[in-house]
Amino acid sequence: MSEATRMLPATPGQTIGPFFHYALPYERDHELVPPATPGAIRLHGTVYDGDGSPVPDAMLEIRQADPTGTIPEVEGSLRRDGTVFTGWGRADTDTAGRYSFTTVEPGPTRGSGAPFFSIVVFARGLTNRLFTRAYLPGTDVDDDATLAHLDPAERQSMLTVRQSDGSLRFDVHLQGPRETVFLTFPGHQA
Repeated sequence: MSEATRMLPATPGQTIGPFFHYALPYERDHELVPPATPGAIRLHGTVYDGDGSPVPDAMLEIRQADPTGTIPEVEGSLRRDGTVFTGWGRADTDTAGRYSFTTVEPGPTRGSGAPFFSIVVFARGLTNRLFTRAYLPGTDVDDDATLAHLDPAERQSMLTVRQSDGSLRFDVHLQGPRETVFLTFPGHQA
C-alpha cells in the first residue's frame, strides 16, 4: 500500500465540557412546547456521577415523536413559535445537577413498540456523548425489543416515574450501582 492511499485512523474522542454552554444560545431550547399547551408535561430529573453526586455542568438533548407517534420531519426551530412541534430540545443542568424539559408525551412510533424519549447526555469526563431512552410509566416491557432484552434492574433505569404533579422524572446515573443503561449504535464509539 502506498503512502498516499494509506487509511488513517479516526481522530479519538476527547472529553466533553464543561465548556459547551456555547451550544445553548437560545433561551427556550428546553421548551418543545409552551408550558400552557394542552397536554404539556414536564420531563425532569438529575444527572449523577459515579459517586452519586449531582453533575452541575451536563447537557441533555431529547428527540421524540408527537402524541400520535409521528416523528416530526421539519428541522428544529431556533425560535420556538408555539405552533410547530419539532420533537427536539436541549437543556443544561443547574448547580444541583437538575434539568427540565416542557414537552408532550410521545406516542408509539410505527414498529418501535413502547413510546419513549431519546436522550443524549453530554458531560465532563465523557469522551463521547451517551445515548439512552426514557420510557413512559406503565410501559409493557414485552412491547419493546430494547426493554425485553434487559434484566429488571436495567429496565428500571430506563423508566420515567410519574410525580404527584403529573410530571415525569428521569434521573441519569453516569456510573455506579444505579447506572442508567446507555445504548450504542452502528458507527458510534463510546
